[in-house]
Amino acid sequence: MRNAFIEELVELAKTNSNIVLMVGDLGFSVVEPFQDAYPDRFFNAGVAEQNMMSMAAGLASEGCHAFVYSIANFPTFRCAEQIRNDVAYHQLPVTIVAVGGGLAYGNLGYSHHAVQDYALMRSMPNMLISAPGDPMEVRACLRYLTSHPQPSYLRLGKAGELCLHDSVPSIEPGIWQRITNSSGPKNRAILATGNGLQIAKNWQQGGQYLDHDLYSLPLWGITQKNLQTNQVEKFEKLVTVEDHLLDAGFGSWMLESLINEPKLIERLALKALDPSVCGLVASQNELHKASNLE
Repeated sequence: MRNAFIEELVELAKTNSNIVLMVGDLGFSVVEPFQDAYPDRFFNAGVAEQNMMSMAAGLASEGCHAFVYSIANFPTFRCAEQIRNDVAYHQLPVTIVAVGGGLAYGNLGYSHHAVQDYALMRSMPNMLISAPGDPMEVRACLRYLTSHPQPSYLRLGKAGELCLHDSVPSIEPGIWQRITNSSGPKNRAILATGNGLQIAKNWQQGGQYLDHDLYSLPLWGITQKNLQTNQVEKFEKLVTVEDHLLDAGFGSWMLESLINEPKLIERLALKALDPSVCGLVASQNELHKASNLE
């Protein structure tokens, strides 16, 4: 996903001179194509994420679309106040790019695990969450975000994700993307966001949930809750999956979306990380096994 991100951003920046990229003294071996192509639109803010976020807000207030890139925990929890007060409150076009969402950096320990980031970001009314499930959805999200500049959170995996789309899909906030059709009755589905799409695909390749259609939801947030009822009611059973704790995560967001539809809530089954993974150090796959998500 990281390579798809930088390739697409470089391409979009050819025709959009407002795009700038900021890093917190990391991302090297990934971000150089943008730095080389647009040196006057690339900024290394150093290990000072709070300052970096306020700098991004300042650039955005002057007409730029600022992309702020770092390992997932650092441009989120470390500068939550600057995101809330400087970016989201003023509805500025800043995209917080978090690489290594979920447990992608499993072997680096809890300081690098982003398992509560949806909880933080989705509580901000003006924030659009962008959680692509494969490299094609990364490109689709970038095209949408640069066409609709706003406060946004782009959560990427690390590397090596399967490409599940044949081409770049057209996406809209709150609208599910069909990935595969099941061979069974059309009344069951898996709905994934972010790296949850890779988990769900692995389940089906292993023989599980073969009677479920597979969907992805790469763009969502507070203002898209009202779009979920009509999509859920098409299915008798819906399984959500995410690389995040259950508390205040994607599945919880779906439950909140159906709060006035108790009969639809009964159709949901939520698959998320078990809190016991907090504090564990292991590969992403091993930590998913510990949460029964393998």
